[in-house]
Amino acid sequence: MRTSNSTSTYTLGTVLAVVLLMSSCGGDPNSPGVEYMPDMYRSPAIEAYVDFGQDPYMITEDSAKVQRNRQGARLPVAGTIPFALDASKAQFNMPYPYPNSNDGYEAAGLNLKSPIAMTEATVEQGKVIYTKFCLHCHGEKGEGDGGVVKNGNYPTPPSYTAALKDLSEGKIFHAMVYGKNVAMGPHASQLNKEERWLVVHYVKYLQNGGKMQRETAEATATTAAVN
Repeated sequence: MRTSNSTSTYTLGTVLAVVLLMSSCGGDPNSPGVEYMPDMYRSPAIEAYVDFGQDPYMITEDSAKVQRNRQGARLPVAGTIPFALDASKAQFNMPYPYPNSNDGYEAAGLNLKSPIAMTEATVEQGKVIYTKFCLHCHGEKGEGDGGVVKNGNYPTPPSYTAALKDLSEGKIFHAMVYGKNVAMGPHASQLNKEERWLVVHYVKYLQNGGKMQRETAEATATTAAVN
C-alpha cells in the first residue's frame, strides 16, 4: 500500500520532470534548449592569434580573462632561421648579415642583389604577396594611396614612380626585414626570404612603370641615333 509521503514524493518528482522538460524546450524555436556540458560536442569558435587561456572552471575567471586578452602568437626565438630542405633554396637558409642601422641600410643597398631571376612568373608571384601585405599602404600601383592611408589618415608612403623610383633592391629588401621609419613595421616574421625577394621584383616592376625593364633616357637616345 502506497503511503501519502511516497505519493507526494512521486507526484513532486513527476511535476519537476515535466517542468524541466518544458523549460528545456523554451519558446524560442532556434534555442537548443538546456544543454548538458555543451563543450563536449559543440566546438568553440577560436579567434586566430588570441590566447584563450586555461579553463575558467580550473582557475579564477579574472585570471582567465587576463589570458584571453593576451595574444597567443609568438615571434620566433631571436637568431632562428627558417630552414628549407629544398637544395635549390639553400641560399635562403643563411642568416641576414646586415644590421638594423643606417650603415646596414646603405651596405645592403650597395651589395645585396636578388638571387631570384626577375621573370613574368616571379613578378606575378610577388604581386600576390604585395597585394596581401603591402597594397593597403603603398597602393595598387605603388603610389602611396592605399586604403589605410586614404581612410585612416596615416602618412603617405613615397611613390615607387617618383621619390622611390631609384631605390635599390637591396634597400627594398632591408626595409622589409627591419621596417623603415615609424610607419612601416618589419615584415621578417610574416614573409620568409624568398617571399621578400618576390615582393622586391614586383616593386621593381612598379618602379619601371609596369614593365619588366626600365626604358632609360640613354637607351632611348641610342635608339634614336641608330635610326
